[in-house]
Amino acid sequence: MDFAFDARTEELRARLLAFMDEYVYPAEAVAEEQRAALASPWDTPAVVGELKAEARRQGLWNLFLPDAGYGAGLTNLQYAPLAEITGRSPHLAPVALNCAAPDTGNMEVLAQFGDERQRKQWLEPLLAGEIRSAFAMTEPEVASSDATNVTTLIEREGDEYVITGRKWYISGAMNPDCRIFIVMGKTDPDGPDIRRQQSMVLVPRDTPGVTVRRAMRVFGYEDHSHGGHAEVVFDHARVPVSHLIGEEGSGFAIAQARLGPGRIHHCMRLIGMAERAIELMCRRAVSRTAFGKALAQQGVVHNWIADARVTVEQLRLLVLKTAWLMDTAGNKGAHTEIQAIKIATPRAVVGILDRAIQLHGAGGFSQDLPLAELYAAARTLMVADGPDEVHQRSLARRELKKYL
Repeated sequence: MDFAFDARTEELRARLLAFMDEYVYPAEAVAEEQRAALASPWDTPAVVGELKAEARRQGLWNLFLPDAGYGAGLTNLQYAPLAEITGRSPHLAPVALNCAAPDTGNMEVLAQFGDERQRKQWLEPLLAGEIRSAFAMTEPEVASSDATNVTTLIEREGDEYVITGRKWYISGAMNPDCRIFIVMGKTDPDGPDIRRQQSMVLVPRDTPGVTVRRAMRVFGYEDHSHGGHAEVVFDHARVPVSHLIGEEGSGFAIAQARLGPGRIHHCMRLIGMAERAIELMCRRAVSRTAFGKALAQQGVVHNWIADARVTVEQLRLLVLKTAWLMDTAGNKGAHTEIQAIKIATPRAVVGILDRAIQLHGAGGFSQDLPLAELYAAARTLMVADGPDEVHQRSLARRELKKYL
């Protein structure tokens, strides 16, 4: 295993770091000011469009997509350090580079499983950053950590599918630029194979019977920059059968294919969040005095900073190993490592952010620093894309199988 950055990665890293310093970090406060003046908090601040145009001009666009026909053609190992950099400003940088969830996963689904018409109608405008999208799987009535539990029905009537069900925490759905949902539901609820009961269909947002009911908050945040996390009702919404992705019964398999890259992308960005937290901790420690000496002279602060650095270095190596395995052995060959990073990274980064908040006192909770919002995002990822306990269960079973 060789995790050294190749020439292309180094070149992109240099350009992206300069882009962050010159454009993204200064835009953070501007975006908040502009959002406060918008008619709707879900509208996109003008500065975001400016960032996207500049990123595209500089070739920092669709870096996440390994298919060179659609994206930058980077391997997971090449993309990992770039995603980490965007994680330092997770509410602006990924959107600016057209590398933000859930669009990334949806574009991967359309590129891999969509037909030519679906790619033309929906993938191309997503790749161009002209529209946004949402992925509708999670439901309030069932334990959605087990995707076979979904109760939304996708029933065929002639040349149409009729979708009925209620979803929630559907990321991006509040954004007025969200034009398309990928909806997972059951086309064969009584089928003998519980992993072949589900299918995925494309449902335009303006389809009659689709209601975006409300924004769900996350630790009090509505997450305007990512288009919120909505409750969405499908009340006999009808779409043509041509909106089926893949074939009937392939929904569960497509979901698993989608979630693998999504999980590692989240972990890459989480490391960037941790790095920003460490930077803020160090700046605070050398500039703040308490009880007659700088915080940087307090032993407990030394421990927090040292432990954070050790943790980040460990996590980065595990993420890079996982990326390398995905490139060389495929997602299935990296299954254990994907689960390991999904368990380890959010948990550890939450701890680092917690210490950073503590070091900043009341300011750590405030809107004047990014720490509280970063904490909310990191803590959410202990549940999103599969709760820790589900991954622990699967990982333990795989380990125990060796001894049975």
